Amino acid sequence: MKKITIAIDGYSSCGKSTLAKQIAAALNYIYIDTGAMYRAVSLYAKQHGFFENNSLEVGKLLNALPEINISFSYNASTNKSETYLNGENVEKDIRTIEISNLVSKIAQIKEVRKKLIDLQRQMGKDKGLVMDGRDIGSVVFPDAELKLFMTASPEIRAKRRYEELIAKGDDVNYEDVLANITLRDNDDTSRTENPLIRASDAIVIDNSNITQDEQFTLAMKYASEIINS
Repeated sequence: MKKITIAIDGYSSCGKSTLAKQIAAALNYIYIDTGAMYRAVSLYAKQHGFFENNSLEVGKLLNALPEINISFSYNASTNKSETYLNGENVEKDIRTIEISNLVSKIAQIKEVRKKLIDLQRQMGKDKGLVMDGRDIGSVVFPDAELKLFMTASPEIRAKRRYEELIAKGDDVNYEDVLANITLRDNDDTSRTENPLIRASDAIVIDNSNITQDEQFTLAMKYASEIINS
């Protein structure tokens, strides 16, 4: 059975990572969470004081880029791939609303994107990979055999994200989560460096009114058609 590259792009909190993990598990493919990579850089910048009054000191971050190493390790006890920043497990630290509010500023920086895109391409050179993000089908793997673009209304995405954070015990309110979603949508689509766009050959999945199981079934249908062609 031939191996392909599956690129999943779309708006924040659309369930891209959930779908990508499901597909990877079903096909026994490698899964790479590119959003976690940008979150890890954001966490590094925060830890090292590169944000001053919510403004990023870009020069300091660029000087530190060679010192930032990001990797993933599979945790058998949780059945999940976890993110490591310079050898430290930061999976929980990068999922906070505070980091969510910083990550779009990091993702706008050309040098950061180049570093992470080079790393992503290296990870996917042998195919058999599912990768999700904002520009996977349009920039990182423009020749991916299957490209999916996920969307849903901001209100529905905010509700899902809010419920997820509450379940984890975070002290958040819905209005703040919706504001974060709106901010990230604007940042992702308006930035000059590799903005969020749908590749011309990407299949759109609007999951506003379908379940995760229905979404997974639909995506696997598309993948199977290509793999078995």
